[in-house]
Amino acid sequence: MSRSYGRYALLRAAQALIVILLAYVGTFLVISVLPGDPITNMLRDPQNGLTDDEIQQVVAHYGLDKPVVIQLILSLGRFVTGDLGFSLQSNLPVSQLLGDALPSTLTLAGTALLLSVVIAVVIAYGVQYLPSRWARGVLRSVPSLFLSVPNFVVGLILIEIFAFRLHVFTTIDPDSAAATLFAALTLAIPVSAPLAEVLIANLDHESRQEYALVARSRGLSQARLFARHLVKPSMLPAVAMIALIVGELLGGAVITETIFGRDGLGTVVQKAVTSQDVPVLQAVVSLAAVVFVTVNLLADLASPLLDPRLDARPRRKAAPERDATPERELEVSA
Repeated sequence: MSRSYGRYALLRAAQALIVILLAYVGTFLVISVLPGDPITNMLRDPQNGLTDDEIQQVVAHYGLDKPVVIQLILSLGRFVTGDLGFSLQSNLPVSQLLGDALPSTLTLAGTALLLSVVIAVVIAYGVQYLPSRWARGVLRSVPSLFLSVPNFVVGLILIEIFAFRLHVFTTIDPDSAAATLFAALTLAIPVSAPLAEVLIANLDHESRQEYALVARSRGLSQARLFARHLVKPSMLPAVAMIALIVGELLGGAVITETIFGRDGLGTVVQKAVTSQDVPVLQAVVSLAAVVFVTVNLLADLASPLLDPRLDARPRRKAAPERDATPERELEVSA
């Protein structure tokens, strides 16, 4: 499978690169067809104090005096080489602005992703193995509750309880470990809901399979059955769901950073939208596309590794691999 998997990985990487380039082109064209010329209007703002010669240099750098097709080629060439241009508001390189803000946002989103997985697994496990039928039914309804509450409401509740009443963290230091944990929890609670629902549905399916019934008849404990035989096949669709919710994490991070007063990409986006800083907006959208496509690529590459029955090779006639089935793994482990 190594050679076929290598071809599969290269193909998926090439497709991901094409998607990123198309996303950049789409963003550029949408900004180009907007009415007015925000770049030139901002440059000619008297508050910027730019001379006519300096304005002409910026116009020539971005090719604003050329047709849209030429502007697109120049912009795409700069993007491929890592040149994101300069902020029209601060005159700083856009890469520097994003580099300063990105660590805070990635820390928040990464912690939220980890917490969402933990919450989803705990809910799914409880739905399967809590002794009380009533408690299992209540736990099944928790994901629906999480989905119905907006994350900014969750954030305000957590701030009111744990910052103002219990003093677990302070809003004066939003980058502290405790404040970051609760900000990530604000993001994780609504995001964990669809992941928990997918895990519950797949665990319900896998627990009714023959190999699970055989394992129970042999006296395998519920915890060992869950960890050794049910989680792995149930995680395959969950991995795809994790890749999809990354976009929701990035979008929710903008709101959460505003609620908790964190300086991240949310602050950069807010200032760029207010001032119509086009190079910054285009760079942020392109960065979001890169992150989203990369995470989906990693999910696609992980799928054949999680389930050996998924063969990456294109074949004319599919043949089942008996040795890779959960029943065979159960026999081997026994």
